[in-house]
Amino acid sequence: MITVLSPNPPELEDLIRRAADGDDAARVDLFAQHRDRLKSVVRVRLDDRLRGRIDEADVLQEVYLVFAGRLAEYADDPAVPFYLWLRNLAVQRLIDLHRHHIGAQKRAVSREYSIDRGGGPGASSVHLANLLLGKLTPVTDAAIRKETRRMVQEALDDLSTADREVLVLRYFEQLTNDEVAAVLGLSRTAANNRYVRALARFARVVKGLPGL
Repeated sequence: MITVLSPNPPELEDLIRRAADGDDAARVDLFAQHRDRLKSVVRVRLDDRLRGRIDEADVLQEVYLVFAGRLAEYADDPAVPFYLWLRNLAVQRLIDLHRHHIGAQKRAVSREYSIDRGGGPGASSVHLANLLLGKLTPVTDAAIRKETRRMVQEALDDLSTADREVLVLRYFEQLTNDEVAAVLGLSRTAANNRYVRALARFARVVKGLPGL
């Protein structure tokens, strides 16, 4: 059974309605409340080949413009929780940017885009390994850190696209299990089982690595 999340809490619904009715301050506040989470989506999913020419802040500004233009549409029919709707706008913008700037040069579909509905452009194992190591205690020895990064990258590459996607959603995007289930079109149980399975497979490979 696919997970259907509860409607937005009353205080958020009130803010959404005021923003949709033309309250500029409410609209700015509404977006600002979710900006950090959206930034995580952009940071983890923006293709490495675009990072030198596309700034994360610019992507968020483009998402804001789409959000402002479509908010009234959402307010009239909030079929999904607000953040998941907003996240989808960011994902769609990233997909458009990847298609425009990379086009035929994009890597195989199975690695560039999630095979599950709603996931979005997939992060490279190199980028994920760097993000993961950046969250952990620094390894002072450059050679050890390089080898650790290589092994983490290989562990990520060994995961299926579906398993890697659920780790990205839970760990890097910090979605709840229910949100992951809704994004991927799964039941709560199926989403949790996939996460536990993926985490166990990844942990078996990286167990004992310096800093992990």
